[in-house]
Amino acid sequence: MSEVSVIIPTYNRESMIERAIDSVLAQSYTDLKVVVVDDGSSDETPSLVAGYDDERVSLIRHGENRGVTAARNTGIDAATGEYVGFLDSDDEWLPRKVERQLDALRGNEVEVVYTGYYICDDST
Repeated sequence: MSEVSVIIPTYNRESMIERAIDSVLAQSYTDLKVVVVDDGSSDETPSLVAGYDDERVSLIRHGENRGVTAARNTGIDAATGEYVGFLDSDDEWLPRKVERQLDALRGNEVEVVYTGYYICDDST
């Protein structure tokens, strides 16, 4: 059982899903599991996720699109870690995000931590 389960809900994100997954796998903290919930994609998203040769990555598929809330809930049901993190499939994490958040959780009497974010627009 990994300490952190990272849930990535996705729908038709073949152009972005690998970047999201890779950013989790590149974390300085490695005791984690990536649960990708494909919400009925009609593109190559499921094939790309299934192609990962890393036991920390798993894929769950909805037969039809049920929405991001249902996909997140499916991921929560599959989570085995003590902690759960959520990552949207069009986002990515900086390499020490999980490590720093765990440090904040462990060093304080808190139950939730969150971070700031950067907005990057590749279209310009």
